[in-house]
Order: sequence, then C-alpha cells, then structure tokens
Amino acid sequence: MIRVLRSRNTISSLKNRVCNPYYLNPQGLGCLWYSTADPDLKVESLKGLRNVTGQSNQVKSGPRRQVCQLVLDHFDKQYNEELGQLWTKARAVLLDPQCWQYGLMLNRFTELGELSQSLQAQGFSSLLPQDCGSSYLQCLVHPAQNRFPSQKHRPSHLKQLYLLNAASLLPVLALGVRDGDRVLDLCSAPGGKAVAILQCATPGLLHCNEWDGERWRWLRKTLQSFVPPTVMDAVRVLNLDGRVFGRSEAGAYDKVLVDAPCSNDRSWLYTSQPKQGALWLQQRAKLPELQKELLSSALAAVRPGGTVVYSTCTLSHAENGRVVEGVLASCPDVRLQDLGWLAHALSHRFTFAPNSAHGLLVVPEEGRTWGPMFLAKLQKQ
Repeated sequence: MIRVLRSRNTISSLKNRVCNPYYLNPQGLGCLWYSTADPDLKVESLKGLRNVTGQSNQVKSGPRRQVCQLVLDHFDKQYNEELGQLWTKARAVLLDPQCWQYGLMLNRFTELGELSQSLQAQGFSSLLPQDCGSSYLQCLVHPAQNRFPSQKHRPSHLKQLYLLNAASLLPVLALGVRDGDRVLDLCSAPGGKAVAILQCATPGLLHCNEWDGERWRWLRKTLQSFVPPTVMDAVRVLNLDGRVFGRSEAGAYDKVLVDAPCSNDRSWLYTSQPKQGALWLQQRAKLPELQKELLSSALAAVRPGGTVVYSTCTLSHAENGRVVEGVLASCPDVRLQDLGWLAHALSHRFTFAPNSAHGLLVVPEEGRTWGPMFLAKLQKQ
C-alpha cells in the first residue's frame, strides 16, 4: 500500500503555482522537471520486443524534432565558454536524438532469468562493475543505439524494465543507501531514482516527495508499477513544499537525494514554440535560487553524519557547481565529499568533464551519449 501525505494549504499552493517557477505546468516551465531518465518522453510510441517477447524490436522513426534556434544559440554562447571542446562533442549528440543510448534497469522484484539471458544474447552487458557500491542494482546497456518500449502500466503487475539515461543512476550510487537507512527523495517524480534506490537496498523508510500535482500522480503510478506491496509498506509518497520540508523534518534522515528541477538541456533544445523557448530562458536565471533552497532544505532534513546528494541534468555551471558552492558558503557544518572513486569505477562507460567544480559532470559524446548529469555529495558534520 502506498501511503500518501498531501499539502493541506490548497489555496496557497494554487497561488504559488502561478507565481513561482517551482510550480509552473508543462505549458509554462514543465520541461524543467523532466529528467532524462523519463522513459515515456522518448519511447512512448515504440512497439514490441521481438527478440525478448516474440515481437519486433525495430523502431520506426517519428517526425524529426525541430531544434529551437533561440535555445541553441543561448547554449552555444554559454557552453562554449564553460566547456570548450567538450561542448562541441556534446552539441553533436544533443542535436542527433537518433544516436541517444538507453539503459535498461532491471526490476529485482520480478522474475528476470529468461529476460536477462535473452538481452545478454542480443549483446547487452552490465553497466556497473562489482566495485560500484551496489550488488543488487542491475542496468544493461548496448553498444548500439537500441531503443526499447517502456512496458505499459497494468494494475497488480510489476514491470520488469525501466528505460533511462544510464547517467541518472550515478546520483543513486553516490548516495550509497544501505539496508535500514532512513531516506528522503526530495524531488522524486517521475520516480526512476526512487525505484533505483529500492533496487540497491531495503531502506528502513523511503519518503518520496513531489509538490507538483500532476507529477505527484506520475510518481505514485511509477512506484505501483515497479514495487511490490510488501516493500511499499516502508514507502510514503508526500506532496509537500521541498523548500521548507527540512525545517519540519530536521535531522530525520540518514540520506537525502535532491534531484533538483533544472534547465534540462535535452528537452529545452526541442521546444516547438520559439516563444516557449524565450520564456524558459527568461526563467533560467531564477533556477539557482530555487535549487539552493532545495539543497539547504535537504541539509536541514539530514542528521549529523548523514549525507545529501545533489543532482541535475544540465551542463549549466550556474545550476551545478555554483549552487553547491553557495550552499557550502552558508553552511559551515557541511563538507563536500570526494566522488573520485565513482568516476574511476565508471570511466570506461561515461565521459566526465575534467576539473568539474564541486562534483562530477557527465558530458555526452559519440559512443557514450549518457548525460548531461551533474552530481555532488555533501556530508553534515
């Protein structure tokens, strides 16, 4: 059973939806929310898995998506300065969706023997080495740009596969959840990272919070699709303001994940309306303040000695390293943790930007199209 806690202040919430970017709907800043791990945004029209289920896995290409030139020009100016040659490589990948790779996270709560063997026979291999921090989490990747359909939601039936950008698993690995931990996923929708947390370990409790109503419903549906009722007994789905959550639950958690709303580079490039792109770019400058509020709230919610992982799916330094730097400056009892071990363990799979300030930055390039993904790990003293 999924236990739910929703905000009581409905009138206040409706007002905030209008005036705060944290609430804007998909007609406003919706794509700020859409993680590159969201499978249905990319493959909802795909049909079948012949080699696995007896149906064809050949994908018909849909209409070619149009790039928003205004957004691309903005990215070119910013990222050429921040990333140099790395942006040239990332740009080529982001402008060619047909080359994007997808990972298949396997659901350990289902029977996987036949499926796993079939996928490996097709050339899929494990993304994660043994020394990567989780013996349970399984994600398979293919050297080609194979795209598979996300399985449809069926009540009382668990899905076997979660399609994702494999870089979205890095924040979960960095968090290092262990059995019995009290865990908060502060910005949880659509739920992929919450599912990944439950693949890694059996926490004592997992609180999944999402303030946006539509995405909150999406989160509930995701959990119902992947997690059995016996495991869901330790899960609560919350509908609260993440910016003030930490003050009401101070020191309650061992580990907190903040997969913050951000200017999702993949989605922003393909807005079909120039006016929409212009609106997003105007709002982009407001995001770092929101992200700092969420990260500060997470640090308030974690106990002394506990850890917080902050992540985004943008290349923007203003939303990545500068956010972490700003919060560290205002929190003398917080220390940045080294993630070099994670980059070393996965350097054969991902391209990490050298000298990325205050964390790891995954930059997509040909043959390794994972990312963008930034992550930083903080410990409260």
